[in-house]
Amino acid sequence: MKDNLSSTCQALPATPLGRCRLLILAILSLALQLVLLPAHAQGLLAKVSGDIYPDNVNWQPFPAFPPTVRLAVLVGTPSKPEPYTIRVKVPAGVKLMPHRHPEDRIYTVISGVFYIGYGETFDPEKLRAYPPGSVIVLPGNTPHFHWAKSGEYVSQVSGVGPLGLVYVNPADDPRKK
Repeated sequence: MKDNLSSTCQALPATPLGRCRLLILAILSLALQLVLLPAHAQGLLAKVSGDIYPDNVNWQPFPAFPPTVRLAVLVGTPSKPEPYTIRVKVPAGVKLMPHRHPEDRIYTVISGVFYIGYGETFDPEKLRAYPPGSVIVLPGNTPHFHWAKSGEYVSQVSGVGPLGLVYVNPADDPRKK
């Protein structure tokens, strides 16, 4: 280890601080930046070890959802072209009208029963029920809808951003109300 550090220090340009001090300052600066990042506001970084305990999930309103629905960013920054993982919590009785996402998505049901139907019209007959632990793959631009028919559910969604949501009927979009 000492030989590796010595050779690394020798490879650095000489400065008034000295070669190894510059390397140590650079490492400490990077470590401090990682500690001070607002990780939970944007989600954990995909290439850095991290964790979020259930009590620390940061649930927030999301303008594209009905007002009682909450979204939490767990990993990544969904607005950027990078991998992300979010959770969505939908209270009992709430419907998410037909919409599309441009990105491919993988849903995992965390709790409750997740109901999803496919098509451009909300049709309760087309709903399929998925219990906790179920995984659903949804290709990008697939029109679909949700209903928290039997109670609150939480689903986890993974994809590669940017995250998008376009309602089939623009009148259903809460952002336009």
